[in-house]
Amino acid sequence: MAKNYEEEAKAILKLVGENNVDSVTHCQTRLRFVVKDRKAIDDKALEKLPEVKGVFYGSGQYQVIIGTGVVNDVYAAIAKLGTVNAIYGKDDADTVGKISNEHKTVVQRLMAMLSGIFIPIIPVIAATGLFLGLKSAATNAQVLKLFEAVPSDIPASLTSVISVLTDTVFAFLPALIVWSTFRYFKGTPIIGIVIGLMLVSPILPNAYSVADGSAKAIMLFGWLPVVGSQGSVLTALVAGFIGAKLELFFRRHMPNVLEQILTPFLTMLVTFAIMIMGVGPIVHAIESGMLVGVEAVIHLPFGIGGFLIGAAYPLMVLIGIHQTMIAIETSLLASTGLNPLITLEAMYGFANLGVALAIFLRARSNKAKATSMGAFTSQLFGVSEPTLFGVLIRYNFRPLIVTVLTSGIGAAILSMLNVAANSYGLAVVPSYLMYIYNGHALLWYTIVSLWTVVAAFVATNAFAIPKEVLTPDEDVETANAVISSTVSDNKVYAPVGGETGALDQVSDPVFASGMMGEGMAIKPAEPGINKVYAPQAGTLSVVADTGHAYGLTTDDGMEILVHLGIDTVNLKGAPFTVAVKAGQHVNQGDLLGTFDQAAIKKAGLDATTIVLITNSKSYARIEPVAADTTAQAGADLLAVQREDVKVESVEPA
Repeated sequence: MAKNYEEEAKAILKLVGENNVDSVTHCQTRLRFVVKDRKAIDDKALEKLPEVKGVFYGSGQYQVIIGTGVVNDVYAAIAKLGTVNAIYGKDDADTVGKISNEHKTVVQRLMAMLSGIFIPIIPVIAATGLFLGLKSAATNAQVLKLFEAVPSDIPASLTSVISVLTDTVFAFLPALIVWSTFRYFKGTPIIGIVIGLMLVSPILPNAYSVADGSAKAIMLFGWLPVVGSQGSVLTALVAGFIGAKLELFFRRHMPNVLEQILTPFLTMLVTFAIMIMGVGPIVHAIESGMLVGVEAVIHLPFGIGGFLIGAAYPLMVLIGIHQTMIAIETSLLASTGLNPLITLEAMYGFANLGVALAIFLRARSNKAKATSMGAFTSQLFGVSEPTLFGVLIRYNFRPLIVTVLTSGIGAAILSMLNVAANSYGLAVVPSYLMYIYNGHALLWYTIVSLWTVVAAFVATNAFAIPKEVLTPDEDVETANAVISSTVSDNKVYAPVGGETGALDQVSDPVFASGMMGEGMAIKPAEPGINKVYAPQAGTLSVVADTGHAYGLTTDDGMEILVHLGIDTVNLKGAPFTVAVKAGQHVNQGDLLGTFDQAAIKKAGLDATTIVLITNSKSYARIEPVAADTTAQAGADLLAVQREDVKVESVEPA
């Protein structure tokens, strides 16, 4: 007999607040509420409901994690009650996206913009920082002394060639930013990069050289000073925004016969003229003032500024405004070559390690142990959402307070020691690479970061262990029992081809935390149409109407979820085709459907495919077979081992 989910639906709506809900939809794993007041919802009470695995706020939606299959029934029960606006299945394919966007604040939109612009260029800045570190280490007098050499022994020609690796990104950084801004605002990126190159053209005098008197501005018309925008991040952002909007305007109003030539011509001409005719210098002056202010805070006496930044950063991550720091860090790197800000912010990750480790070691609840260890592991490589949402604020706010205070103290010490990175984009364990350029910086960063882990660990043990984790899970009493077990091995195969990676690296905290089960992520290889194949033989328990997800129950009971992209339910099926139907039995390798990766990316979404075993707790071992590599569709992806335990009899004590 099918379970009645009406009571569960009523309980969820009561806690979310019927009058607080503008609309509700669902995907294959969660209910998605658009709410008026997120703060009015009691997260802890929701998480205690039988069918709720967790909650999360993201993409402008309050998401209640239910799980595959059951979420459909709970949603149907909510829709049947008729007390809120259930919009899933309506004909307007943009409904969810529009409602979600309308409820984003100005700050949320700014965060999304900065993230979308700067994230694509983070890898090259991080790589340049590593180049600079290796160059500094290789040319260090003390290092060379070990080989009975001195810096002057290095040929000038080799130094010049190495400088190409270390100097190119920062020399042309405004061009990269204008390119990325054009891309974000749906302009033509190649036009953006040309405008960016104009701003840093070697024909124009360097703005910093003009400022220190070693060069003179070009006096246009005898009275208008013109200089380059080298190192000016804010100028590049403004140029990219103006240029992209102008291009879109010209394309809408230009006759088709002239559009291909005149639109790029007018976009580049007008944007460049606007920037050199006053906007560029004004914006650069504003940016310089901002940087002076930031550096003044960082260097407040007695480490006060460092403490404020280190303590505030965890809270900024919690409310989602930390992306603003990327722009400031980029400006610091471009103007000074160093980034003291990320050094102070980085203590947040190390404090998280100490908190998660302490809870893992003290917890008697198996669920709490699994959550905290998963959070600890992902935090080692800079993914903080599982720790933040799964540990720091899940039980009470004491673990968060420990992170805030120890992060602040660690940052205060580093600010007094004047430690600074030479890059950004690397966190926790990989972050040490940003300090190899300077032995003093690396030594003190290592000492203080490890102290922060220890301090957070000790403080958590003393003051912040949640009572809930100290209560053991209810176990079946097996003392004096005669137990037999059988072990069976199985595999899950890649449903799509592409670059495989750890689940905790994906951008969706719910998947990354392992809340929905263990598995792997695949970045699809084909830039266009990708085919999706059955990862195992079994019966399709779920085939999403939108085509973005498939649920498969294998012949031996394994439950597999294939989720195509992050938040792609909002696309309402546009990039997807489906070749199967729910209830159909398929063999491993059978075609399930297709998706257009280019269309997903054009919508500003992540096309990463998630492969989960949603009943992971039924298995003794789930391990990746092909991690951090390129796998073809149908290749071995996960090795799975199941141990079935049977109590044969219970002998008297």
